Amino acid sequence: MKASRDYMDDLLIRMAFHSCAIEGNTISLPQVGVIFLERMLPSGGKSVWEFYEVENHKRAFEYIEDLLAAELLLSLAEVKEIHSLLTDRLQHDRGQFKSQQNAIRGAEFKTASPFETPQLMEQWVDNTNYRLDLAVNENEYLEVLADTHIQFERIHPFSDGNGRTGRMILLFLSMKYLSDPVVIRKEWRGRYMEFLGEQDVSGLVGLFKESIAFERERIKEFGN
Repeated sequence: MKASRDYMDDLLIRMAFHSCAIEGNTISLPQVGVIFLERMLPSGGKSVWEFYEVENHKRAFEYIEDLLAAELLLSLAEVKEIHSLLTDRLQHDRGQFKSQQNAIRGAEFKTASPFETPQLMEQWVDNTNYRLDLAVNENEYLEVLADTHIQFERIHPFSDGNGRTGRMILLFLSMKYLSDPVVIRKEWRGRYMEFLGEQDVSGLVGLFKESIAFERERIKEFGN
């Protein structure tokens, strides 16, 4: 993806805002910009927890930029590192698979057990790389990304931070294979959660296409 540094900074700000807001973080988009561009704490009595949730996206974003520059495939170690960076100062078990059963609020399905998780995640990484390698056009890539994103969230491999980690992995894979990022927007939260819960690949692909169309225009606005 050929994009200016200004666009990449803008992408980080928007990605951090939307991904955190989906999980209930109340820091606004302008405040996220202040955190990253001005290196200042947000005003308005925001919690340290919310600040770290946002601020941790910077190191995770820089990490996936390094992965893209090195043209590396996704691996289990990288999945764990992305989670570790996103949950730094927030979780004692950052970068480690869950040791106790967890659940998703409002979901009727059961997430993977701690015993099953390591093997299921190995299979998930291998399957994701294999299917993306076989894809030949944008629609096929999007279908794979949607399906594997759904499966990641259903495994729910970490004790917490699965949503933010899954969306950062999605950002990395979309930039790697499509040269354009996919960012799930806060205002799509309802549809996004519904598509995840119902395993609606085509519905999720529709959101991805909306995102890519927006990002392509955004790249043009910032110039190269």
